[in-house]
Amino acid sequence: MKKVLVRLSLALSIAIMFSSCASALTGSMTNSAALSSNNFTYLKRDIQGKSQATYVLGIGGMKREAIVKEAKANMLQNFALRDNQTLANVIVDFKYSTFLGIVATTKCYVTADIVEFN
Repeated sequence: MKKVLVRLSLALSIAIMFSSCASALTGSMTNSAALSSNNFTYLKRDIQGKSQATYVLGIGGMKREAIVKEAKANMLQNFALRDNQTLANVIVDFKYSTFLGIVATTKCYVTADIVEFN
């Protein structure tokens, strides 16, 4: 009987530990350039920048706007824009993760296309 209680409590503890870890994704797409006429060419597609913030018991990290700004800056650091170039089809995705309700992580991914106007 004692072995059954130990195994049951161990199984219950493991189930609670794994069920307390969660992850969620959200995102949105905005069109930052007017691509209504055929006066542009795609230079690069699906360039990406990312940033991350970690919170312990809800303390620490950055606000949502700051995470997006950092991810966009990371993207433009790797792919600098020149004259007549702009970003199009900008997508902002967030991934929220939590572990035991103590440590939460927010990751932001900004994806876009670079177009050049003729």
